[in-house]
Amino acid sequence: MLTKYMEKKKRILGLLFAVLLLELAGAFGSLSAIKEMPVWYASLNKPGFTPPDWAFAPIWLTLYALMGIAAFLVYEKGFGKKKVKIALNAFALQLSLNLLWSLMFFGMHQILFGLVDVAILFVAISFTMANFYKVSKTSAFLLVPYLAWVAIATVLNLSVFLLN
Repeated sequence: MLTKYMEKKKRILGLLFAVLLLELAGAFGSLSAIKEMPVWYASLNKPGFTPPDWAFAPIWLTLYALMGIAAFLVYEKGFGKKKVKIALNAFALQLSLNLLWSLMFFGMHQILFGLVDVAILFVAISFTMANFYKVSKTSAFLLVPYLAWVAIATVLNLSVFLLN
């Protein structure tokens, strides 16, 4: 009975660590956005469907939490397994593209490069989801809101590029 308790506690701590790690990655990525939203981003022409600035933080907090849970579910299937390594490498790639978008779009004010990055990010998330599905169907479905949000972000990025 004590062993089951310890295993459950270890699993919960691992899950919390994964979510915290992803939230920290998101916080790192948002550093340039926080600085540029009230000045540079506010000065851009944006389409009417642009979400209000206050909506971005809770949306991304939720998405990063879901990403952390999804990655944890894949990781716990056994990091030594080839399909788990492939899935987590795909995840790392899409996360890198995610962070790079913030740097390009907000940090460097490169709307076109941001658009190219976010389009590639959409494909990378789809690839990640396909690989997650092979390991844990639940983990793949947890990324659906992220993929949907990145689809919206892609259209928004394209619109901002065309309007500016």
